[in-house]
Amino acid sequence: MKILNAGQVKKLDAYTIENEPILSVNLMERAAKVCTNRIIKIIKKKTNIKVFAGPGNNGGDGLAIARMLANKNYSVTVYLKSTKLSTDAQINYERLIEQNKAKIIIIDDKAKLPALKKNDLVIDALFGSGLSRPLEGFYAEIITHINNSEAIVISIDIPSGLFSEDNSSLPKSEQGVYLNVIKADYTLSLELPFLSFFFPDAQHHTGKWECLSIGLSQKYLQELKSPNYYITQKMVQAMLKKRKKFDHKGTYGHALLIAGSYGKMGAAVLAAKACLRTGVGLLTTHFPVSGYEIMQTAVPEAMVCIDESGTRFCKSDEQDLYQAIGIGPGIGQKKATLNSLIGILNNAQKPVVLDADALNLLAANRFLYDLIPENSILTPHPGEFRRLAGETNNYFEQYQKQIALAKEQKVIIVLKGAHTSIALPDGRCYFNSTGNPGMGTAGSGDVLTGIITSLLAQGYLPEQAAILGVYLHGLAGDIAAKKKGMQALIAGDIVENIGKAYKKLSEN
Repeated sequence: MKILNAGQVKKLDAYTIENEPILSVNLMERAAKVCTNRIIKIIKKKTNIKVFAGPGNNGGDGLAIARMLANKNYSVTVYLKSTKLSTDAQINYERLIEQNKAKIIIIDDKAKLPALKKNDLVIDALFGSGLSRPLEGFYAEIITHINNSEAIVISIDIPSGLFSEDNSSLPKSEQGVYLNVIKADYTLSLELPFLSFFFPDAQHHTGKWECLSIGLSQKYLQELKSPNYYITQKMVQAMLKKRKKFDHKGTYGHALLIAGSYGKMGAAVLAAKACLRTGVGLLTTHFPVSGYEIMQTAVPEAMVCIDESGTRFCKSDEQDLYQAIGIGPGIGQKKATLNSLIGILNNAQKPVVLDADALNLLAANRFLYDLIPENSILTPHPGEFRRLAGETNNYFEQYQKQIALAKEQKVIIVLKGAHTSIALPDGRCYFNSTGNPGMGTAGSGDVLTGIITSLLAQGYLPEQAAILGVYLHGLAGDIAAKKKGMQALIAGDIVENIGKAYKKLSEN
């Protein structure tokens, strides 16, 4: 699914209106109907609904929703700052008056703002994605009033005051919350999500967001160019390779995992189990002799190559045997380990997967970038990314640095988080749709390393291995969370549900 900017969304609306063809006010009616149907599923019949409508088309959506809810016998009150409205909003204002079921109140100063109770529903239809400057004045006071209440808040398309992409110009409170921006419990985005939804500082404002299709032109959507995408199940299913009757373990590749050291063999075990569960034909694990019994006992399906060091990674193996190599979980950062990593990268003829201590060594020894094969996959968490790319002032800047580094070094950067982002060397960026907070636990990243290494060994292109691996990792985590709960989820639970994740993709 493409992620468009506000200007492109406006063009998509205009193209749909011209070529469906459909009157703009009728497209607004269609959007309002879809939103109304979703709102009804969220709230109770006895809820008092208070719609705050702005002067533009977002306000027009709100006025149409108010009319539809009133027509279903909900108690609806509409609040407007002014009756100077856009053309389509004016039409819906007149329809609302003609219907004569909803109350309409003009609020032009703070004293007229209504009391908002805990069980009230506020529909935020003040401003949409076309907003170009921070809100101030009386509209800012309205937003503060709503935010200070305990009412349930549903924003239409985007929380009022939030920009669709870069919010770095917005003032913040000491708690990191944007000032003069609606804090919604739900956001009903029309057709597509906005880029800002995928950054952590938007979570206080979007609440639980979802996309509602309003029938915008799919033909024109395909023509619009965007570097940003939201990973969907359909996209991932199209990547999956089907297994054939006469396939065998040699068909599915031989992976090498260089992971673990004294006291950190758990990282190696988790990565190895994940690699095998993801379907690699053969797996060789390389680690110090101190981990031999641990690995042979915990993962008997994996072959073992023992390092000459008793405690850490100090030598490189014959690399021609393997279709993919994953390096980093728990290997430490000693000088001997650095020298061995140099040896691996010097001899690598194919993309490799770099994680954890391999990334820390890279951050401390920048010359290693020159040795990394093109399209290699780097999987940092936010702290590791800061060490690689430097500090940033906000999440939009972090996103920009991620893309710039991927393009500069010709690598794939998987930045782990709630919507793990995958930046490709050509400038595209994919945001994941699976996963949950329970996956923020020790070893979860090691599991992802094993998954991606496995897919790379099976012959998936690096781009596919990263996208499919991240989605599969998150889906397995979601299945695990439903069974165990997010608080109790551990990395091993993710591994144990990789099979169920594959099955769910196949069944659907």
